[in-house]
Amino acid sequence: MRLAELSERSGVSTATIKYYLREGLLPPGHQVNATTAEYDEEHLRRLRLVRAMIQVGRTPVATVREVLGHVDDDSLGRTIRLGAALWALPRLPEPDAEDGHVTAARTEADDLLTALGWTNARLLTSISPAYRSLVVAVAALRRLGYDWDAELLAPYAELMHRAAVLDLDFVESRESEAERVETAVLGAILISPMLQALHRLAQEEESARRYGFE
Repeated sequence: MRLAELSERSGVSTATIKYYLREGLLPPGHQVNATTAEYDEEHLRRLRLVRAMIQVGRTPVATVREVLGHVDDDSLGRTIRLGAALWALPRLPEPDAEDGHVTAARTEADDLLTALGWTNARLLTSISPAYRSLVVAVAALRRLGYDWDAELLAPYAELMHRAAVLDLDFVESRESEAERVETAVLGAILISPMLQALHRLAQEEESARRYGFE
């Protein structure tokens, strides 16, 4: 397809597509002549991924470029490739190592992973942004007087593990390795807000069941 058709099918203006091409977010088209290029379904899929990351996920262009670099790096194994792409996404600030609440939260997070038998996650704590985000969130709760510990966290973690199994089952249904990593990145951007929305709806439902509407 030519640029105009790519624009029409994706709903993205030709000017924006050209910008994404210049920024390296889309691979170049197949040159037909000096002024014309052809694009295919892979370009359309990548364009939709880029738009989701930028428009829905509010991800900066530089971060999108970094994530897509990992998506396209077929020299990496699946776990490292997937992790590198997800770890490049925006996250909470780094925990303050000098904060006593952070120290306590880190202990609870480590105890949680040990109790759950999540040995692989335990091995990645030194480099995992998700682990650090957990520590920051637990530390903030403890600072406010809510002493969340491993025992309180465990049922939530088990629910999230069930969600992770569903996530990766869906990822594995994709055909190519790049498509699987793309699907995981989209999941991080779109499924997480969806799960958060379902959590809040469930809270509303349970609150109404327990307390009514008065």
